[in-house]
Amino acid sequence: MTALGILYPGHFADDDFARIEQLLGSDIRVDLVRTEAAEDHHRADAPRDTASPERLAAGVEGLRLSGAEAVVWASPGGSFDDDWEGAHEQVRDLARAAGLPASSTSFGFVHAARELGARRVAVAAPGPKEAADLFADFLRAGGVEVAGVRAAGAVTAQQIAGWGEAETLALARAADVAGAEAVVLPDTAWHTAAYVRLLEEALGKPVLTANQVTVWEALRLADRRVNAPELGALFTREPIVQV
Repeated sequence: MTALGILYPGHFADDDFARIEQLLGSDIRVDLVRTEAAEDHHRADAPRDTASPERLAAGVEGLRLSGAEAVVWASPGGSFDDDWEGAHEQVRDLARAAGLPASSTSFGFVHAARELGARRVAVAAPGPKEAADLFADFLRAGGVEVAGVRAAGAVTAQQIAGWGEAETLALARAADVAGAEAVVLPDTAWHTAAYVRLLEEALGKPVLTANQVTVWEALRLADRRVNAPELGALFTREPIVQV
């Protein structure tokens, strides 16, 4: 049994992780601890309080007791808000507090794009343009070229959590551009686990969503590979050797 630790701000799409756990198989356990969200707002600066060391450390003890082998902070906004170096420091602090390998959803996107060999991506963000642009800057700092950014302008996690298949597919299609080798959906308040395969079939390319990538990143830290076709190309392809 491999236990994965997820620190999740709030509660808006936490049920996505139970769905992902079911798709991964019986020997993977996804342990989720909800951290206190400062406010339900998607301003570019809103995640700063949510990602404070005190809030993250408060959630770590439960994961340690659960036997988690790795921990991932499941908030793209809360993990890229302080730029590339600040995000590294945040992960180092989290690893020290947990006594476990640690990462974040934002780093997970960079690592997942490399895994797929996707050097150029399109970003389909449900929130404001300012926050989407900061995320795109983070990807660029990680060596991932961003071919285009489409932001839907939703201002609360509750709004995003209410999106279904139609809204998700429409935004992904609107964001996709010629030359993009993958489409990225960066929000853990967004229910996407049920739609990954549908999106990939509609777009004809890999799709990386925040909750899918968060769990994949935890598996990477735990040195586990799992074949789960319903979770898309990221969970079915052999790793790409970077040159």
